[in-house]
Amino acid sequence: MNHPYLIDTETLQQNLGRPGLVVLDVRGKAAYEFGGHIPGAVHSTWHEYSDPKAVAKGVLDPDISKLEQKIRTLGINNESDIVIYSNPFDNWGDEGRMFWMLTYLGHTHLRILDGGWVKWVEERRPYEYGRPSVAPGNFRATVNPDVSILKDDLKRLVKGPEAKRLTILDARSLEEYLGKEMVGIPRPGHIPGALNVPWNAFLNPDATLKSPEKIKAVLEEKGLADAADIICYCTGGVRSGWLWFVLKVLGYPKVRNYAGSWWEWSRDFAAPVEKDARGLQHVLGQDESVRPS
Repeated sequence: MNHPYLIDTETLQQNLGRPGLVVLDVRGKAAYEFGGHIPGAVHSTWHEYSDPKAVAKGVLDPDISKLEQKIRTLGINNESDIVIYSNPFDNWGDEGRMFWMLTYLGHTHLRILDGGWVKWVEERRPYEYGRPSVAPGNFRATVNPDVSILKDDLKRLVKGPEAKRLTILDARSLEEYLGKEMVGIPRPGHIPGALNVPWNAFLNPDATLKSPEKIKAVLEEKGLADAADIICYCTGGVRSGWLWFVLKVLGYPKVRNYAGSWWEWSRDFAAPVEKDARGLQHVLGQDESVRPS
């Protein structure tokens, strides 16, 4: 797909080594160090920017100066052209989460490598091992609150009259959405009124993003029409960060990611929760009405 938020593998290879280009690998540390990476790529994961005081792992560190310092160590300036990549078939949408976070912090020159490491390796493009030495950048954040929402604000919207004008998307699996018990989650279920739009429904077999027409068909099947105000969430704001990215590619004007997501929401017993026990039984094949006699 041709889009300003995406870059293809050939174009990236032609630009490797260009001044001002920062290639950011957001896979796990072992994959980066021992499995090879795109030449010159620096490494960072979303975990490094979480609030160390929060139980919910997806909550961003509120100390913006600390986030700036970590980003600067990657050689990033405000003018840098950043290309983010991962292995789209072996993560949780990490590249979308990083794109969202940098957008939240005010960076405006961001793209995701379409097809990521999967397509890069399949096409036998160059790779290397080891961490490159980079000069620190001078990135300064300008927080963009329009792409994020906090728990208390979401609670107010869900419980108030604005709920009718709000579209909430749950990027988790159908089983999680319906109420499957998960380790470390106090209460299963979903935010009332949320639509289930699993994050992993938008990739082609080569890990590139599907066409806008195919993505729109998936969204319409899930019940998402033209929406003016969309909020995405998952368990820790990673899968929903990818869904946020997909919706921005399609041109939805107002999309926000709830970074705390279900890790945080399920721990607040004043936050409303819905679940569908019968629907879950049916999905898991435990529905008495469909069992053979």
